Amino acid sequence: MTTHYQLSDLPRFRRAVVTIGSFDGVHRGHQSLLARIRRLAERRGGESVMITFDPHPRSVLRPEDDSLRLLTTTPEKIACCEEAGIDHLVVVPFNIEFSQQTPEEYIENFLVRHFHPDRIVIGYDHRFGKDRMGDVAYLDHLGQEHGYEVIEIDAQEVNDITVSSTKIRKALLAGEVSVAAELLGRPYELTGRVIEGQKIGRTIGFPTANLEPFHRLKLIPANGIYAVHARWKNQVLGGMLYIGDRPSLNDGRGITVELNLFDFNEDIYGDTITVTFHDHLRGDMELSSLDELKAQLSLDEAAAKAALAVPQKKEKDKEIYAPDTAVVILNYNGRNYLEKYLPGVVESLPPHARAIVADNLSTDDSIAWLREHYPEVECIELPENYGFANGYNMAMMQVKAEVYVLLNSDVRVSPNWLEVILPLFKKEDIGAVQPKILSEANPEVFEYAGAAGGYIDYLGYPFCRGRIFHHTERDEGQYDGRKEIFWASGAAFFCRADLFHALGGFEPEYFAHAEEIDLCWRMKRAGYRILAEPASVVYHVGGGTLNYNTPRKTYLNFRNTLTTSFKNEPIARLIWWLPVRLVLDGLAGLLFLSQGNVAHITSILKAHLHFYGHLGLWIGRRKERREQLEAARIGKDRTAIGRVADSVILHYYLLGHRRFAEIVNKQVPTEVQEVVK
Repeated sequence: MTTHYQLSDLPRFRRAVVTIGSFDGVHRGHQSLLARIRRLAERRGGESVMITFDPHPRSVLRPEDDSLRLLTTTPEKIACCEEAGIDHLVVVPFNIEFSQQTPEEYIENFLVRHFHPDRIVIGYDHRFGKDRMGDVAYLDHLGQEHGYEVIEIDAQEVNDITVSSTKIRKALLAGEVSVAAELLGRPYELTGRVIEGQKIGRTIGFPTANLEPFHRLKLIPANGIYAVHARWKNQVLGGMLYIGDRPSLNDGRGITVELNLFDFNEDIYGDTITVTFHDHLRGDMELSSLDELKAQLSLDEAAAKAALAVPQKKEKDKEIYAPDTAVVILNYNGRNYLEKYLPGVVESLPPHARAIVADNLSTDDSIAWLREHYPEVECIELPENYGFANGYNMAMMQVKAEVYVLLNSDVRVSPNWLEVILPLFKKEDIGAVQPKILSEANPEVFEYAGAAGGYIDYLGYPFCRGRIFHHTERDEGQYDGRKEIFWASGAAFFCRADLFHALGGFEPEYFAHAEEIDLCWRMKRAGYRILAEPASVVYHVGGGTLNYNTPRKTYLNFRNTLTTSFKNEPIARLIWWLPVRLVLDGLAGLLFLSQGNVAHITSILKAHLHFYGHLGLWIGRRKERREQLEAARIGKDRTAIGRVADSVILHYYLLGHRRFAEIVNKQVPTEVQEVVK
């Protein structure tokens, strides 16, 4: 990594992927974001660039505010960013003149002029320019003119990062250094220069080095005694650190930081020492005499040595959440897929998971092959072909587990794909989760069936992060953040088993397509969260049992999404939604006509005829599902999350938008939406 301190000395960056922020602490949340920046740059053949500021903008803009305390100084931040693998760290000198730039000047004279960004990855609430008048929308607005694309970090991820920073500060101020280390991903550090003290410690056998922190705003943990390691020159030494106002001596010197190094007797005055905090042994206390102080320090030394002897004990002793998990593969004449992909699934299973094949009355030799080559894999033989939706319903009645993973037979899994997701179910409000789904034929591209997480628009049309209708994006790491979504893909569908049954499973009449959208919709109505976890990756062949571009698929698509919205939308919305949906589906038919796809027009017509012909069934099912989800409810309706108050159809066909970011970041003009309504 190269660190730059002057804008005038910057090189010409190659396809720079830029992110901007204070990144104080460079904690686990920041590290995850920086890893995304790095991957995004690598996949685009560019360079990752992190921009930060020194001094901290708040200390310049609000000098009267004495509450600011830093988790990392600039040198510490440099070390963390180098470890994260960032190509360039630019430390921008922040002053009043810099802060007075207008938003346009900030973009043109600062970002574009000096960095020539290809992508700018920024938080949804990022503000810039004089009086913080610039925002992400304005940055995105000028992107087309200046040739960069804005990738917005969503509110959930930004809030997680902010909350982590707050938790770290609170933990340190409470002396909970092990909690801070867990959030930081490393022990908290304090670097200072050894200065002269009163040398009382050496008179009682505990010589101390008084540390003067290099940065006046560096956060000092709570008063007390800590077990620490100290880096001095090329040595790492054990010791104990005192922070406090020395009540036993009552010398009025204020807060001091004093380090006692074990089995050490060197002259280190004026030297630099970095202390890493490992455990908080006790708080500060007032003792009546030096003899009492000496006795207490002996106890502290023994406690510190014991703590340093097993620094990872607490981490090892943590309970690992390992729910009983069943990976269930529904098979129909898929012997070739089982032969190719089942071995990877079996090899990836942790001890608390098992694989099950549910066979939908195959007519090939799937069962014979399975029994010969994988006799240890349980096989459920269904008496007839129930289709995808009801096939899983019938199979899951025979499977007892805490977490179900419904996995398509044409999916190749990656190592640890299960271990990344399963711990998420420790949180009781998680209903379903999906991994990132890439194309088996072209692993650099998202796959149609779910991509990086499913969304719907305000008319109920589904789309994904990374896939709009039949257009799939190249995976460049742009959607690598964990995200609450609207629906999780049925190609690799993780769900809470008891919730699957409580909500009645999939709609059996669907056969295939949109059954997972419908189930996730019901989960969200009952207060559960649906997540995409892109740290887990699978590769999907897609269309293995039902080709994406067939009249049959079109029929199921239109019929099932129509039914799904009818069952889940409130009555007030249905009054206007049904006529609008009828018109838009008619326009889709005209599109197929223009392409010469007459069979698809027939499929749309059949879908509507089936829906209206079975309206009584769906009215009854709507009531039944509502009663089930109310019985399963754990919180408020979450259907607003993952739903875009806009029309994906207008974006795609009228505005030509093919990328997810264009749809969620660019609003269709209101007057156009009103015409559609």
